[in-house]
Amino acid sequence: MREKRRISLVAGSYERFIWGFTLNPNKQTLNPLFSYPSHLSLIKSVAISGSVVASSGSDDTIQLYNLSAASSLGSLTHHSSTVTALSFYSPPHLPFPRDLVSADADGSLAIFDADGFVHLKTLPVHKKAINDLALHPSGKLALTVSRDNCFAMVNLVRGRRSFCCRLDKEASIVRFDASGDSFFMAVDKVVSVHQAEDARLLLELQFQNRVLCAAPAGVILYCIHVL
Repeated sequence: MREKRRISLVAGSYERFIWGFTLNPNKQTLNPLFSYPSHLSLIKSVAISGSVVASSGSDDTIQLYNLSAASSLGSLTHHSSTVTALSFYSPPHLPFPRDLVSADADGSLAIFDADGFVHLKTLPVHKKAINDLALHPSGKLALTVSRDNCFAMVNLVRGRRSFCCRLDKEASIVRFDASGDSFFMAVDKVVSVHQAEDARLLLELQFQNRVLCAAPAGVILYCIHVL
């Protein structure tokens, strides 16, 4: 989140703490904003939209925070297993999120209205834990990859899984690009880029070791892998 040339950074840890920092890119300074022992066990995912932060852990809960006030907004306890991934949908014309989508180790997606964080629906998507999820910029579709070696597309408007296929290997990461015209998946040492309309393979990137993290930025794809 950017405001007056300041960037907010939120991070979670295996030690169950979530930290918030403010960064000033002009002065290259990093100042602590808050620190919470937010979960009973390790943190699995963190998502941010506007001034709202969500974190999830292996204690089956989602914790919510107001970044501007550095205060807690409460917790969500609708999952009965580890919450493995989080993603906000934020319309371009709004400074705050409209929806929060979460994934868990039972293979389900939960959808929340971000206005009051009301639980709307839980959808069974996979037979095993979901590793990652990605929301289309329109907020109408979600992509998921799972430990059952499957890739799925979920129609969030109708509230049902619309497509599922088995992969050769388990994928750990899935992301849309900023336009929503393409998406990419990380499978061990390989990142594959696909056309969003028909999942056609556009490009494959081979790394020497397993890819741990990847993020698109315009026409550039940043990847972090094991050295």
